[in-house]
Amino acid sequence: MQKAASIFSDAWINNSGQRQREIPYMPIADSVRLGADVKIFHPSLVNLYGCTIGDDTKIGTFVEIQKGSTIGARCKISSHTFICEGVLIEDEVFVGHGVMFTNDRFPRAANADGSLQTEADWNVEITRVKRAASIGTSATIVSGVTIGEGALVGAGAVVTKDVPDFAIVAGVPARVVGDARLRRRVRDLPHPAP
Repeated sequence: MQKAASIFSDAWINNSGQRQREIPYMPIADSVRLGADVKIFHPSLVNLYGCTIGDDTKIGTFVEIQKGSTIGARCKISSHTFICEGVLIEDEVFVGHGVMFTNDRFPRAANADGSLQTEADWNVEITRVKRAASIGTSATIVSGVTIGEGALVGAGAVVTKDVPDFAIVAGVPARVVGDARLRRRVRDLPHPAP
């Protein structure tokens, strides 16, 4: 079968040229380890493989979570987010819509000899998001950084360096612009002394 028109269309054309309605889907692979009460609102519209997702976590539509990544308990991963291999997200983290993680600071499609690169040609750089952090819509998280506990990454920020615990960062590149403990109550986390 070949797909008709848009990648979002649910209309397909079979080999005899007749329109046939099939709903395409992206898989949740058998290699995924799901905790208790994980909610995937549109399971036919996510791509999950080789990852671990903790208890009570919510996964939005059009999310891809690759092998070797871990999502903690009670997290919310919003729609259109890409979580690649090597991303470790602790408990109670919010990830906004369209957040992109990377796992290689110097990506290349081919080697110097022109051969296509494989997994053997590069090393995954680990990215860590600590407990109760929040990442705003359309943020980009460059590989190898740690986003601290209770930190807040502003919408559209590009995080290229570690974010301290409770810091608010914004901009391109992301810079510290405040303290999350002073702007909004962060549930069950230590607050600065008065």
